[in-house]
Amino acid sequence: MHTIELPPYAPTLIESTRAIGYSLEAAVADIIDNSIAAGAKNVDIFFFPVDGAYVAILDNGNGMGTEELNSAMQYGSKNPIDARDAKDLGRFGLGLKTASLSQCRCLTVVTKQGDRIEGRQWDVDHVTETGSWSLIVLEAEEFENIPNINELRAYESGTLVVWQKLDRLKAGEINFDQALGRKIDGVREHLSLVFHRYLSGERGITKMKISINGEKVPAADPFLEAKSVQAMDDETLVVHGQKIIVRPYILPHISKMTSAEIKALGGKEGLRRQQGFYVYRNKRLLVWGTWFRMMRQGDMSKLARIRVDIPNTLDDFWTLDIKKSSALPPAEVRKNLEIIIGKIAERSKRTWTFRGKREIDDKAIHVWNRMKNTHGGFYYEINRDHPMVKQILEQDPDIAPMLGALLKQVETGLPLNQLYVDLNNDEQLTNDQEQSEKDIIVALKNMLTDRMSSAEKLTFLSAMESIEPFSQYPKSIAKLKKEASENA
Repeated sequence: MHTIELPPYAPTLIESTRAIGYSLEAAVADIIDNSIAAGAKNVDIFFFPVDGAYVAILDNGNGMGTEELNSAMQYGSKNPIDARDAKDLGRFGLGLKTASLSQCRCLTVVTKQGDRIEGRQWDVDHVTETGSWSLIVLEAEEFENIPNINELRAYESGTLVVWQKLDRLKAGEINFDQALGRKIDGVREHLSLVFHRYLSGERGITKMKISINGEKVPAADPFLEAKSVQAMDDETLVVHGQKIIVRPYILPHISKMTSAEIKALGGKEGLRRQQGFYVYRNKRLLVWGTWFRMMRQGDMSKLARIRVDIPNTLDDFWTLDIKKSSALPPAEVRKNLEIIIGKIAERSKRTWTFRGKREIDDKAIHVWNRMKNTHGGFYYEINRDHPMVKQILEQDPDIAPMLGALLKQVETGLPLNQLYVDLNNDEQLTNDQEQSEKDIIVALKNMLTDRMSSAEKLTFLSAMESIEPFSQYPKSIAKLKKEASENA
């Protein structure tokens, strides 16, 4: 057996990798991953759309030495299956190059450590001309032509990434200035979500600042942690000796959110689209708004969010892609996640249908019974054994046929289709509005007629202790029972 060397033809491969499919926002996020890995606290992004248009990303991280810079500019500089630092957000050793050249034809990287500044440049046109992997080494005098070089010089250490010859970014745009403004808005929204845990300075993370053309990027919390309910305790899944932390949330009903909060969550329509799992790798958001085909997106589950934290040691098992925008849970994880999904989906449903909580609470007596018919469907009937119904019949047995007919009409006349529409809009139904204690006492006294003996009143009040909403006012019922006993 013998072998021959077949290195890839540089012009062909470099053009091919430009078509991997990065969006502008995903490409910028990939560069920021390197800034975070370098310990940067500040990342400044500059978009310059006029003559000599460019995009520059500057950080105040550790910078790179000569060998490290050369390695960073090499295609496939790291093996994706090699062990990495626990805080490393990279994987394939391709992100800096493929993300950048997906948007431009010229990538320049200048790095600084102390007084030393070095620069390298991939120019696709130069590679095509030479037909080889000819990386340009910048000389000191060439730095003066690099945008934002003075901002880099002001740092003790850091790295400046510059995109020029923005052919892909300009493709199909008639007015690039206006188009770039829209694209910048998309980048801002993307970064505020993807890096929100870094931007907010979550415990255990060094807080960082990202700005775009001098404007600070805010953190967009997809869980509204200040208002939401943590549906279950954190659950730790152990896969191949590595821990995956799962934390489910239920967002508050939209009627309890401010307009700013609704907007931050993607608007009213965004609430539905962004339900599901939020998968983080080293606190950086990878994938969100999906149930991984374990459940369909529905209106009743649109308040459910599940945060999943995975370490970079499980990249292979989650089939993480080059763009870090796609990941799938392994089979051993899916089983556990399916159990969690069932629980949190039910909790989300209760937020929209508050009476559903009462229907499944076995400790209370309900006005409505949820019944299953012979065809496997469900229907609702009024509880004929409800103490209030019984009391009416005991007071006047002759009214039984008329009362039965009335209850049947109420049951068959339920506006189910309209209820479904109302429950799925953005206004909470008010049938469950709270009653004051005074209202409860008045209602109970109205039901305690003069025809009832003291013993009957006591029996009735005892029954009401297990019926909502009266069961929420035990002191009031105890007071009425005391009065009934004293009047015996």
